[in-house]
Amino acid sequence: MDSLWIQYGWTLIILIGLEGILSADNALVMAVIAKHLPEGQKKKAINYGILGAFLFRFLALFAISFIANVWQVQAIGAAYLIYLGLKHVIQDLFGSSKDKKDDLKKDSNGKGFWSTVVKIGLADLAFAIDSILAAVALAIVLPGTPLPQFGGMDGGQFLIVVIAGIAGLILIKYAANLFVKLLAVRPGLETTAYLIVAWVGVKLAVITLSHEKVSILDEHFPHSTGWTIAFWGVLLGIAVIGWFISGKAIPHEKNPSHRSSSS
Repeated sequence: MDSLWIQYGWTLIILIGLEGILSADNALVMAVIAKHLPEGQKKKAINYGILGAFLFRFLALFAISFIANVWQVQAIGAAYLIYLGLKHVIQDLFGSSKDKKDDLKKDSNGKGFWSTVVKIGLADLAFAIDSILAAVALAIVLPGTPLPQFGGMDGGQFLIVVIAGIAGLILIKYAANLFVKLLAVRPGLETTAYLIVAWVGVKLAVITLSHEKVSILDEHFPHSTGWTIAFWGVLLGIAVIGWFISGKAIPHEKNPSHRSSSS
């Protein structure tokens, strides 16, 4: 019994850390997508995003057997995250200054609020799939408990996934607004954020390609030590390098919408 408590306790600590990282990514994406909306709409869009994150994670948890067995769901999530990330990175690196100014002007006029909410919701859904699949992959190897089965899982395994998920959702609530402020100070982090989004999409793609009904990659590859180290190493590298190369905002450019409205 003591061994069981130790295994569950240690796994819960790891899961909370993992969910915290994924939730931070999710919060950062919310902040980036809503970045150019007027202040009032920005807060409203992020609040919708937080509600969406809560909803999709709990739905994904209860539908985990469906998500795990239908590889197309994972593939759609992977494709969306990769598209979302690369679209913005390519536009930022290769788009003309005129296109960027036009996009900024459109956003600063408050257009596209509901399309922004939809984009945040789709990102929430993709992150929910990634989050729950990662949590279940760790929890499912734990020994069984006397608790009844729930959602196709042992009751004890299900419980620690729920606890870890709640911890991650609490972080989303506080991190999203923090990232909004951080992006105002270091706007260069926007490109870094979208690179991270695309890389998380690659992880979902790897899970899809290793699904037993796809079998392009070995089914154990997504959970192998080598891939795990490579994934987190690249993610950390993107974050660290992005932080150092992102410049601080020039004071008179911090609020372009205000500047345009006063001219």
